[in-house]
Amino acid sequence: MYAFTLDRPTSLAEALQSAASGAQVLAGGQTLLPAMKMRLSQPGHIADLGGVKELAGIEPSGNSVVIGAMTRHMDVANSNTVKSMIPALADLASHIGDRQVRAMGTLGGSLANNDPSACYPSAVLGLGATVHTDRRRIEADDFFLGMFTTALEPGELLTAVSFPQPKTACYMKFVQAASRFALVGVFLAQTDHGVRVAVTGASQGVFRHKSLEDALNKSFTVASAAAVHVDADGLNADIHASAAYRANLISVLTQRAVAHCLA
Repeated sequence: MYAFTLDRPTSLAEALQSAASGAQVLAGGQTLLPAMKMRLSQPGHIADLGGVKELAGIEPSGNSVVIGAMTRHMDVANSNTVKSMIPALADLASHIGDRQVRAMGTLGGSLANNDPSACYPSAVLGLGATVHTDRRRIEADDFFLGMFTTALEPGELLTAVSFPQPKTACYMKFVQAASRFALVGVFLAQTDHGVRVAVTGASQGVFRHKSLEDALNKSFTVASAAAVHVDADGLNADIHASAAYRANLISVLTQRAVAHCLA
């Protein structure tokens, strides 16, 4: 690990000052710290947000749940508010990585990193959530721009996410056994604006599957989902699964999610 300067802000104002000075923000550290240990990343200046209490917490707000960026995965999984209003989100959080990852990893860190196989991006996109920053509000459809890329600008801090309560929702994840990331994950939600189907792990970034959404908006049944052809073009292919295998997983997991919602 290379030498670096460490800031430990205790307020959002201090965190913003560090970020404005060019500091690399450290949230849960589940990606940045391993990369630094292997000397794949060399930030000379780091701002650890662990002491900024105003960035953590879970609160209901009307028909939404607002979750602070520094809220740990285990806190989302164990939250009675999340379990009551969006049980699919609590279930998703309870199966991220292993116990240590859930104890240290944060919602904001996961979203800002935007790993193409991460679970949280599918929930944000599937529920049509709104990302809050220190400068603005960003709709889910505008936030994820590609592999490890988001709409966040230099020095801009993700502060919270507002998740609208769906009519029903489900997250189905086929786990890549070694990493615990999603080989393919599907977050399906029936919202006030229709069905949304978000897919993670299958491509270069999280995406909505329009054909599945259109079919399920016409008829929310397992048969309707099964009738949709999922094209393998553009999907990932590696030592773990071919593109065709991932395409089949998208179909199967969507069918299972529909069945779960109907049950």
